[in-house]
Amino acid sequence: MNIKPGEYFLQGNEACMEAAVLAGAKFFAGYPITPSTEIAEGLARMLPESGGEFLQMEDEIACISAIIGASWGGSKALTATSGPGFSLMQEAIGYAAMTETPIVVVNVMRGGPSTGQPTRASQGDILATKYGSHGDYQVIAFAPASVQEMFDLTVKAFNYAEKYRVPTFILSDAEIGHMRGLLTVPKEIKIVNRKEKGVRRSDEAYDVPDDLVPPFPTFGKGHKATITGITHFKSKIEPEDPKIHQQLVRRLNSKITNNRRDINKWEVIEPDSKTMIVSYGSASFGAREVAAKDDRVGLLRLKSIWPLPVEPIHEVASKCEQLLVCEMNLGQLFWEIKRVALEAGCKRVELLSKIGGDPPTPGEVRHKLREMGAI
Repeated sequence: MNIKPGEYFLQGNEACMEAAVLAGAKFFAGYPITPSTEIAEGLARMLPESGGEFLQMEDEIACISAIIGASWGGSKALTATSGPGFSLMQEAIGYAAMTETPIVVVNVMRGGPSTGQPTRASQGDILATKYGSHGDYQVIAFAPASVQEMFDLTVKAFNYAEKYRVPTFILSDAEIGHMRGLLTVPKEIKIVNRKEKGVRRSDEAYDVPDDLVPPFPTFGKGHKATITGITHFKSKIEPEDPKIHQQLVRRLNSKITNNRRDINKWEVIEPDSKTMIVSYGSASFGAREVAAKDDRVGLLRLKSIWPLPVEPIHEVASKCEQLLVCEMNLGQLFWEIKRVALEAGCKRVELLSKIGGDPPTPGEVRHKLREMGAI
């Protein structure tokens, strides 16, 4: 049964699985991996009760391949994993982007490289989410920082995956996935369902509308469509044609970058401060406390990180004199933020990076701000 409107006290991973079912997920393929396993365990119980299917696969390559197939069969589909499993999924993520397959991948991040820290939090997969597969492509990625946002952004992940026919990610971590907190489920939740293709002529599935997102031809409903990761145009495979490849790949990128204002989500505290912090996910905990108690410091907390939220970063950077980026890695999003901030006229951009499993504390944030002369 779907979760009912009301207030709950749940774990982050539990909020994610409840939101997935509420958003219409009917298929999950997964492989147990800390710290995401609670999502698989919960959906193993919930999906059969709501008319869906759960499969435990032999590895993460099989998991993402299975959800791609399920999506083409007409089901909203997801998987959940962590760093090592996410590494195995990269080739298929590129395939999903090329074939415009709506899927949701929940990555409850942990310390790496390799086996690393299975039970500790990290933000080490930020660049892998955008650049882990080869070629030029775009994805959508959300970064929750609470149990409530695990729920809200999981629903949005399914909605945007369907709206833009693109792989969409929830970049959680061990802190967010395992924390417990209040969840308010509203009476009305917007759910976006698939824009399926009607059957009128055999090649119509390949027509591209003005929004650059073709309607979805579903197996078993009379559609005739070729699904291929090779460069293609209409029903033809055209790997040797430079013009067709450029048109295709540019469209796959533009349908996301042209809609940043629709996709990107963020929160701002004290936007006119001379010193601004930019952070996301667990790394924002300490920064949010500092900004809430000191009006000399503001915070731009990114709830989505891909496509890069250029507009809000540019806006706060154009008003401040210095900017501090807080991350639980060695600076994976820092260089992208710094580029935008310097272009906006911000004079100084610094990094507070922390790895090892613990988010930056308010004290550590204040210490860095003192070094910068901000407080």
